[in-house]
Amino acid sequence: MALSIGIVGLPNVGKSTLFNALTKKSVLIANYPFATIDPSVGVVAVPDPRREKLAAFSNSKKDVPAAVEFVDIAGLVKGASEGEGLGNQFLQHIREVDAIAHVVRIFDNPNITSTQEHIDPMSDIELINTELELADLNTKDPAMHVSKKPVLYVLNKEAGGHNLDEVKDGRWERLMEFLADKKWVIVDAHVEHELKDLGGDDKQSFRQEYGVFEDGINDLIRTGYELLGLISFFTTGEDETRAWTVKRGSMAPRAGAAIHSDFETKFIRAEVIEWDKLIAAGSRGKARELGQIRTEGKEYVVKDGDVIEFLHG
Repeated sequence: MALSIGIVGLPNVGKSTLFNALTKKSVLIANYPFATIDPSVGVVAVPDPRREKLAAFSNSKKDVPAAVEFVDIAGLVKGASEGEGLGNQFLQHIREVDAIAHVVRIFDNPNITSTQEHIDPMSDIELINTELELADLNTKDPAMHVSKKPVLYVLNKEAGGHNLDEVKDGRWERLMEFLADKKWVIVDAHVEHELKDLGGDDKQSFRQEYGVFEDGINDLIRTGYELLGLISFFTTGEDETRAWTVKRGSMAPRAGAAIHSDFETKFIRAEVIEWDKLIAAGSRGKARELGQIRTEGKEYVVKDGDVIEFLHG
């Protein structure tokens, strides 16, 4: 299921640094506006400890995660809706994604250039929202309106810097009031970029050194996945454990199509068990003996975390 999230924001708020941390794919980064004109695309694994536990349970040869696509879109500026700063190209790229990850800088650092006179998250958010709304006025097809897409706000902070959540001068409080009913995560894009190529122990020691203990990237990916209305169900066995992506609310035949079209067109039934119940039972045979594997028909709505075997004609 190819659904994508576009990373947007004003120039120099950390979009491309964040993209690098997400995908480990090198893109052009420069400390001035319009460093990236064409968007870069990365397919990112969705972190899921449930899948990892199932793979260990089944002693699977392969462990295949669900994935979500992120698109690095160059910075928007005031006047983008009228074509300023290659605005038409940027807005077109936004129209082509399914959701928006809006990166907002929440730290003061005079050594990192800003297109604004001073750092004010709400001003940045309002500027971009206004540009998207103005662009919609010139777009007759409501389905193409960029301002109606689901949004995840990514608050980019700086380890050891002057972060607004610590400054407490009103800017952070106004931002929190705005985000009260919205999806948002906090990420230190620079630290996550620095850590992206390090392994387990090294990564943890560097996290302690930076004072950034939470993996903001994993939080971002999982929240973005939810923002798109996606859930994962699993298949597991000795050969492979895999997380399959479906839209929340999908019925069993439609979910089966993620594996093979026959599971939708020739669907007979699905055998379903929750992932944790399967592990607790110790084996599929024991779970069946305990009556924990259910037989479901065409009307069954797949739930996040289901382990499913499909039977078709």
